[in-house]
Amino acid sequence: MSRKPGVSDPSTLSSFVSQFGPSNIIVVDARNTDFTLEPGDAKTNSYAPIAGTQSGVRPNALNLPYDRVNKSMDLTDLPEDKSTPIISHCGGGGRGQKAKDYLIANGYENVLNGGGPEDKECWEVFGEL
Repeated sequence: MSRKPGVSDPSTLSSFVSQFGPSNIIVVDARNTDFTLEPGDAKTNSYAPIAGTQSGVRPNALNLPYDRVNKSMDLTDLPEDKSTPIISHCGGGGRGQKAKDYLIANGYENVLNGGGPEDKECWEVFGEL
């Protein structure tokens, strides 16, 4: 599988997780639970639940959908500490990159795009965080 532009490779993701520690990383799931807006998210949700939709699954993940129309996200649930390590993702990396760019534009310093469950090699590194 060829990675979408901006998606980190598994080695970079592994180093990031090792550097900051799995329990310190926030995973920003940019997918949308409204499948009428993002039909493709229903597919990945079937085997990789969107953050916050199942209790006890993905404890470090927050569902902060990236709004393609307004080119924005609601960041109120993120820590105020802009040095917090974050891995953004969607299904395959496109919105994950837009989310990463938005987070960086809003002052977050340690952000990687992890792609998403469609990129199995990357997903294995952080998908359960």
